[in-house]
Amino acid sequence: MIEIEYIGRLKEDLDLEQEQMEWQTSMTDVAALIEHLCRERGSQWSTTLHQENLLVSVNQSMVKTDYPLGDDDKVIFFPPIAGG
Repeated sequence: MIEIEYIGRLKEDLDLEQEQMEWQTSMTDVAALIEHLCRERGSQWSTTLHQENLLVSVNQSMVKTDYPLGDDDKVIFFPPIAGG
């Protein structure tokens, strides 16, 4: 089981704060999880999760989308942060 949480604007855009889903062997990394969610849920999800500079945490560590996933991981998606 993978636990997923959506923070800030992502929560509003996707109308979902958190969920759990069965981990599948095809979810080899964060990018594969994103593709799975987008394929299953449509264009709003694709637009939201393919934002440039989307931030991702796995098990309380900030990671890139090529970070490997496994059963029992906790994934948190954060909106891009603007600033200068």
